[in-house]
Amino acid sequence: MPPGIDCIGALPEGILHHILSFLPAQEAVRTCVLAQRWRHLWKCTTGLRIVGNKGPVSVQLLRKFMDHLLILRERTDLDTVGIEFRKFREDDVPFVNLWIRFALQSKVRALTVCHYDDCNQPFNLDGLPFVSPCLRTLVLSGVGLQGALLDFSSCPALEDLTIGFSVINVGKISSLSLKCLSIFRCRSYLDDRVRVSAPCLVSLKLLGFSGVTPLLESMPLLETAFLTLGAHGHLTSQDIC
Repeated sequence: MPPGIDCIGALPEGILHHILSFLPAQEAVRTCVLAQRWRHLWKCTTGLRIVGNKGPVSVQLLRKFMDHLLILRERTDLDTVGIEFRKFREDDVPFVNLWIRFALQSKVRALTVCHYDDCNQPFNLDGLPFVSPCLRTLVLSGVGLQGALLDFSSCPALEDLTIGFSVINVGKISSLSLKCLSIFRCRSYLDDRVRVSAPCLVSLKLLGFSGVTPLLESMPLLETAFLTLGAHGHLTSQDIC
């Protein structure tokens, strides 16, 4: 290859969109200054990584950038969206929930929402259910779950759900399509059991759950299961049975 040739820039746009999806969204936008051809490539990436340039930061540091991104980005479908952050204030909550809804409207197939909780304060997601015909993989970490949020009747393609380090204050986790469910280091403050209704489940992991033990409904297709009750694997759950 002759010197001075831009090998990466010569790739098809679809491949460049995919490559940019691995960068934090801010860095993907900055590629617009590389050359004329790169000016608008960031607007059509197949994925969004909503994080700081060097890892998760406070929501406050992301809000202004995201306000502009949601306006300027092309309305193309997304394969993956990752939202990762640390500190937040109460007035940040609607913004993060808006980013999640934007991802769902963009037909995201794999969605990760991760709050790195330094103060044992979960980030409370709104209680509205997820609605997406395309969502296949969902990862939730460091969040508070309430209302009908874990009713996945409007997510017919969902197959893989992971919930970690979160507060699960919902009466029921339900999905007719779910195949793999992992719940680790979570707790519930409800007096009643969290019911898990997933008749197509093949793999189940329930690790270190604190509070009243969840009630597992019929799972006739289950092949593998690994369960430990109580925080850190110790039997401290309020109801062991």
